[in-house]
Amino acid sequence: MSRDTGSEALARLAEERVDHRFKGLPPDADGLTVGELAAQRRNLFTDGFTTPVLALSAERLEHNLRLMETYADRHGLAFAPHGKTSMAPQLFRRQIEHGAWGITLAVPHQVRVARAYGVQRVFLANELTDAAALRWIADELASDPAFRIICYVDSVRGVELMDRALRGTARPVDVVVELAAGEGARTGVRTEAECASVADAVADTETLRLVGVAGYEGEVPQADPERVHAWLRRLVGLAVDFDKGGRFAGLDEIVVSAGGSAWFDAVADVFADLPGLSLPVLKLLRSGAYVSHDDGHYRKITPFNRVPEEGALEPAFRLWAQIVSRPSAEQAFANAGKRDAAYDLGLPSAQVVRRDGAERPATGIEVTGLSDQHAWLRTGPEADLEVGDWVGLGLSHPCTSFDKWQLIPVAEADGTVVEYIRTYF
Repeated sequence: MSRDTGSEALARLAEERVDHRFKGLPPDADGLTVGELAAQRRNLFTDGFTTPVLALSAERLEHNLRLMETYADRHGLAFAPHGKTSMAPQLFRRQIEHGAWGITLAVPHQVRVARAYGVQRVFLANELTDAAALRWIADELASDPAFRIICYVDSVRGVELMDRALRGTARPVDVVVELAAGEGARTGVRTEAECASVADAVADTETLRLVGVAGYEGEVPQADPERVHAWLRRLVGLAVDFDKGGRFAGLDEIVVSAGGSAWFDAVADVFADLPGLSLPVLKLLRSGAYVSHDDGHYRKITPFNRVPEEGALEPAFRLWAQIVSRPSAEQAFANAGKRDAAYDLGLPSAQVVRRDGAERPATGIEVTGLSDQHAWLRTGPEADLEVGDWVGLGLSHPCTSFDKWQLIPVAEADGTVVEYIRTYF
């Protein structure tokens, strides 16, 4: 490859200069490199960080990485976590170091980021018909024999567009037929007969290679354990039928993939019973929100709640804001709003209050709304809250938390910042 290795590209992140682009960082750090600032091991609360500031827990991040590595191993699953959650190459690397097969992504820009930082295996969980992007992927495949990308297909028309853009390229692009989660769901082929037609269209090209089947069980309408298991059995049945029909002849393995962050226990259950096929099967799980987890949406629906003996993920994000107005005994305002906090699947939750170095539970404090740069707080009689206090907020959706912060401090339990995570959205 003509590009730097992934390790060299990651090392260069430490050479980036800290300046006004990065929210919450100490103003007196301007001009330092990220590496120099990290080496100072500043304290999040006492060494110049300004509110609002988002931080990742170093201990909880490592816990979550280890837990999902153990889970995948225990259930015989390969793991390609969805990188769109974080779009953070440093986290991609740590996930791969913790056993991930590769990284799942959704759009060409994300693949370009991953490739720039040395990711060698990508599962593109989306249809790709953009000719310019396909030609770029073909160039990547031609220049790097070790690079592998697997992409969804869900229509004959899509296959035709891909074939047109890829003609004359050196290596075929591996594709999986996406089975829709049901009528009214998102993308994907609605019936098994239509899946066969798409597979036939792939077989008629020299630019694409059918390597398996996939889908996303999180889109099952009115999802519950019974409906999700039923759809997963359809997915497995499709793989079995394709194999019996000789559609995977000439491969080294067959890919069967599913798994968001809400139903990966069901994926493990059904994939464990996958019948023997003519080739080894890559059972590929794609859950991504686990890396930071959250204090709202995913915390309520994590499979570990249903199967507690498997362990428990821990929310790793906390957004720190400062009380800037206390107009009445029932109301207060903090200086973090929609620009800073995930809110699409639930408002932040007030967790702790810091004053003069002491931290206590945020008793009697509730976030009731967000403006662009303010959080609206309702305060009860038991709330001890003053202008100037810092409030630690739990966030409800990691997928829209990372995208609001380009450089995120990773802090140990005592507030010592040991690393900064760079994101690309």
